[in-house]
Amino acid sequence: MRTIVDLPDPERAQLDALCRQRGLSRAEALRQALRLWLAQQQPGHSAVFGLWRDRPEESVALQQALRAEWSER
Repeated sequence: MRTIVDLPDPERAQLDALCRQRGLSRAEALRQALRLWLAQQQPGHSAVFGLWRDRPEESVALQQALRAEWSER
């Protein structure tokens, strides 16, 4: 996919300087930055697994209680 990105001059100058230092094209630098950003936006499985493990309710009972709230509205 091709796209056009408008960057303010100071950011473009910084990008160009980094690209020269690392021997990258602007496109490759932006692809790498986008991959990093997307990876950071995804919650890791370990971040959410067992989130409610210390709750006293049994999972099925909790699920039924939550669904009952929905039907009351």
